[in-house]
Amino acid sequence: MMNALPVLIVVWAVVTGLFLALLAYNATITRYEENQLFLDDASANAIEQQQQSTILRKVNKVLPVLRVLGSASAILTIIIIAIYTWDCWQKLQS
Repeated sequence: MMNALPVLIVVWAVVTGLFLALLAYNATITRYEENQLFLDDASANAIEQQQQSTILRKVNKVLPVLRVLGSASAILTIIIIAIYTWDCWQKLQS
């Protein structure tokens, strides 16, 4: 079981790195997002409304991937800790 640990750690590092990169991307996208409610279609607000909808579309596209990578990273963390703990327990018993 300990032979699989280095491979799992590399997979965890890749998944967690992708997760952190997507978090950074999401933060840069939402940096310019404003909490506004556009009630009319005035031409002055049309550009701002279009920018906000573009930002929202990008965020909604990234969000499912972000959730999957975050969950995968958490599950891999638990598996790696469990394997390491099990191996330590087995060595203590012998």
